[in-house]
Amino acid sequence: MGNAGDEDSKLSRAVAPAAAKQDFGGIGAALAPAIGALLSRIFNWSRSGVGPRLLAAVLLFSSIVTLMLTALQLYLDYDREVGVIETRLDEIGRSTTGSLGESLWNLDQNQIKLQLGGILRLPDIRAAEVREIADRPNPIRVAVGEPNTRSIVTRDYPLNYSVQGAARTIGVLHVEATLSEVYRQLLNRALVILASQAAKTFLVSLFIIYMFHLLVTRHLVAIADFVSKYSLARPPPPLHLERRPPYDPDELDKVIDAFNAMCANLERAYGELREANANLERDLKIRQRTEDDARASEQRFRDYAETASDWFWETGPDHRFTYISERAGAFGMDHKALIGKRRTDAAFDHDAEPEKWHAHLAVLDRHEPFRKFEYRGRDMTGRVRHFSVNGQPVFAADGRFMGYRGSATDLTEQHETEERLRQSQKMDAIGQLTGGVAHDFNNVLTVITGTIEIIQEGLADRPQFAAIAQLIDDAAARGAEITSQLLTFARRQPLEPREIDVNALVIETAKLLKPILGEHIEIVTRLADDAWSAMADPSQLSSAIVNLAVNARDAMPDGGRLTLETANRELDGVLSTADGDVMRGAFVMIAVADTGHGIPADIRERVFEPFFTTKGVGRGTGLGLSMVYGFARQTGGTVAIESEEGQGTVMRLFLPRSEGEAATRTAPAQAPAAARGHETILVVEDDPLVQGYVIAQLGGLGYRTLVAGDGAAALALVDQGASFDLLFTDIIMPGGMNGRELAEAVRLRRPGARVLYTSGYTDDTIVHEGHLDPGVALLQKPYRKSELSQKIREVLAGESAA
Repeated sequence: MGNAGDEDSKLSRAVAPAAAKQDFGGIGAALAPAIGALLSRIFNWSRSGVGPRLLAAVLLFSSIVTLMLTALQLYLDYDREVGVIETRLDEIGRSTTGSLGESLWNLDQNQIKLQLGGILRLPDIRAAEVREIADRPNPIRVAVGEPNTRSIVTRDYPLNYSVQGAARTIGVLHVEATLSEVYRQLLNRALVILASQAAKTFLVSLFIIYMFHLLVTRHLVAIADFVSKYSLARPPPPLHLERRPPYDPDELDKVIDAFNAMCANLERAYGELREANANLERDLKIRQRTEDDARASEQRFRDYAETASDWFWETGPDHRFTYISERAGAFGMDHKALIGKRRTDAAFDHDAEPEKWHAHLAVLDRHEPFRKFEYRGRDMTGRVRHFSVNGQPVFAADGRFMGYRGSATDLTEQHETEERLRQSQKMDAIGQLTGGVAHDFNNVLTVITGTIEIIQEGLADRPQFAAIAQLIDDAAARGAEITSQLLTFARRQPLEPREIDVNALVIETAKLLKPILGEHIEIVTRLADDAWSAMADPSQLSSAIVNLAVNARDAMPDGGRLTLETANRELDGVLSTADGDVMRGAFVMIAVADTGHGIPADIRERVFEPFFTTKGVGRGTGLGLSMVYGFARQTGGTVAIESEEGQGTVMRLFLPRSEGEAATRTAPAQAPAAARGHETILVVEDDPLVQGYVIAQLGGLGYRTLVAGDGAAALALVDQGASFDLLFTDIIMPGGMNGRELAEAVRLRRPGARVLYTSGYTDDTIVHEGHLDPGVALLQKPYRKSELSQKIREVLAGESAA
């Protein structure tokens, strides 16, 4: 039993120091953040100079040494104090176990309690307990003090009693000793040691800093100040340190002597350099004046030359280029690629104009100067350019021919401007001619189409004559179509643009194309899901697509595939095919592609010209593509061609994107029924045939009519108080007053009067930039009875025009 008690005692002693060390580590953990922050601030401050760095190093080293010595001292004190407590516990075991065993055998709890109380009064004893070891119920257990689980040292001693000469274990004495007082004393001792060591370290460090400043730092500052203010132009007196004599020379004195010697050497070198610079400056001024004169002369010559030309060139005796100035690159020419070539190699029209080139080569062979020789070539992008060159032969001192030296001027922009001017003049001429013809021809067609309708109604039961009347009607419709195509190409066709759903219009037009193109043509659509809405006249756009499709059909006589495609495009610098205008902005593209024989390159630029066609006689007017181009340009867009012989053609129609979001979905046009009425209409028409036709048609529709041959006669009727519900007037009339002026004069007399214009050619009266003026109602000639009745009902039912 005794051995067991000793083992328990050793076990408890092994556990208690570990617990104590854990608490001691907790104290260190609490101090670590504060110490770390202090060290961090010291480190940052120490970076400001040598003195602070020295102070920080001394403090840091001293602090580390102090902390290590303090930790060692505390550990030794702790071990000693714990040893005292353990010795006291061993003494308790030796002195009290016998008496406590006898009291426990006698079951004298009061005596046990008194003895335990005596143990509790010993220093550092926290609790004591006696437990009886017996097999009976409710064995004796007496405890005094307050047991704890932390910072304690425990002992368990067996209580024995001799029965008939044999020792018998009847209980256990448990004793707990606290280490709290030990920790408190160690903490106080640590604080005293740290405070005293810190004060001592700080005072020693200050003294070191002061001595370092007195002996070193202040002299380093003086040296730095002297260096920062030192000037070779005005050298100061030699540097001397302010030190109290007597003293022996040291390292600083050696540095000062070396520095003063270096300054003296620099002053001598600076004087020599200044003298050399003065001589060099005189030489440079002379050289600068010479170079300035040469540069001014060269620049003067360059300015004269460049104002007369765009770039320079030189050739050798074999007339091959040996030099071309880099400025040729500004005009799209690769000056490096032309080196080693002749002018004839770079020319585009060498074979087309052989006589011109034969004469030029003869001049070169005679070594004669030449001026303003014009020819065509292509730049790096393949664009055709026009050049004008001047050349002067160069001869060596011995008269030997060395080649040519000359200049070149790009005339492309001038030629393109002239071409656009010719095209514009041609367009104006066609427009004026078309307008004059359309006005009279549409008047005639109006009477013909209207009369044919009347005749067809009367010949409904006579099919032979009805067929003849239908032929006349078809011929009149064809004439009206040709007139409309001419007006569209000349951009004189009044448009009514609105926001349209391009995809929906293409789908509806594709349905119309199936019977037109025939079964041997496959129609494929590739429509962009996010296609923008376009601003265009839907009926004219549909006609343009039909014209492109018919033209594609004629290019595929043996059948093929027609592809209709839509897409969104942002254009920046795309050239229009016909007049060279540059297009920029957001456009909706409608492409019509075929798999036909393609367009030859030599006629590709002429396909938009009116009446130009490659078809046989009687197979086309040559106005289809002209109409498409005129419609696109009048709408604000353009048409581009991509074609290669044997590979098919792609015609791309670009229409301006609509600014709105909701697009009008077009639907197939249906012939409206002739609507009747009973209102009074003032008809102003100068052509007697058309006037008679209109009166007859309006009378047949139930309307009453008042008639005037010109604007003056119409105003006279208004001034006489004639009552009418609608003014139906031609736009172009004799007498000095057109239809727009008549309508304005009528509205001054009759505010709110409704007006319907009619014309075969509107000029610029109610159409501006190709579009009808807002609020204007127009019935274009020729028109049919149903169109006349429908338009009249629309104007009478709507608000009065603005």
